[in-house]
Amino acid sequence: MQVIIFNLGEEQFAVKTEVVQNITDMMEVTRVPKAPKYIKGLINLRGNVISLLDLNLLLDVKGKKEEHDSTIIIKIGDEAVGIAVDTVEEVLDIDESIIENIEDNRDKKYIKGVLNFNDRIVTLIDVGRLIN
Repeated sequence: MQVIIFNLGEEQFAVKTEVVQNITDMMEVTRVPKAPKYIKGLINLRGNVISLLDLNLLLDVKGKKEEHDSTIIIKIGDEAVGIAVDTVEEVLDIDESIIENIEDNRDKKYIKGVLNFNDRIVTLIDVGRLIN
């Protein structure tokens, strides 16, 4: 399995590359009045209007920066969605056996598991649960 590892604040997260369509620098965000707080706004990617999610709010990450440096465009079903991240670190091939499931996942509904390797812990995001 291949994953993209990215930073939010001091924490590292990962998504499977099979759901990633594109990685871009942060672009202009158009705010949407009365949208849920986890929606940063809308971005225009080559003529396609895409919702941009603030993972800091969804994942309750502390020490977040106001402005992110990168956007990862992911495909959830038929919809493309952007996620704002601080930095994209690397793409890695991992063995699925290193994914540790989280026992009580009710409060962490966006988390698929934890990757524990190379003296670091990376949280694997279940992108299918980011939007309903």
